[in-house]
Amino acid sequence: MNIYIAAPLFTNLEKMQNEKIDQILKSCGHQTYLPQRDGGCFAELPDFIDGVPKAIVIHQKDIEALNWCDTILFVFDGRVPDEGACFELGYAYAKEKRCIGFKTDSRSLICGFDNLMLTVSVERVLHDEEELKCFFKQNNAYSGQRG
Repeated sequence: MNIYIAAPLFTNLEKMQNEKIDQILKSCGHQTYLPQRDGGCFAELPDFIDGVPKAIVIHQKDIEALNWCDTILFVFDGRVPDEGACFELGYAYAKEKRCIGFKTDSRSLICGFDNLMLTVSVERVLHDEEELKCFFKQNNAYSGQRG
């Protein structure tokens, strides 16, 4: 399965968590797209890449990867989910990709609940590394259908 990891990537801890998720998915036999590695971090790139503004380059790479993937793993962690990851989830959902959530953070914005546009878009939310590993070991072939 080709998996796009949609997650915040702005702090060292976020990047480390994303790399751990990436390692788990790869250990289950999947190919991954990790934006911080494969698309680049905005703050770390030059303003222009081959004459193109870095924002355009990152956006194009991420859209290409979203089209490539079978499944998106959406990381809910944070006081509120990351805006870029929300866009990626919406795009993947509209393209009828398989959408799985991952949340290890107890914080939620809406009285203990996450935004329904996000929770309804994912078929399941996994809550720790062991659950992530078990789910993706059992689900290592894309069925072609969401849910």
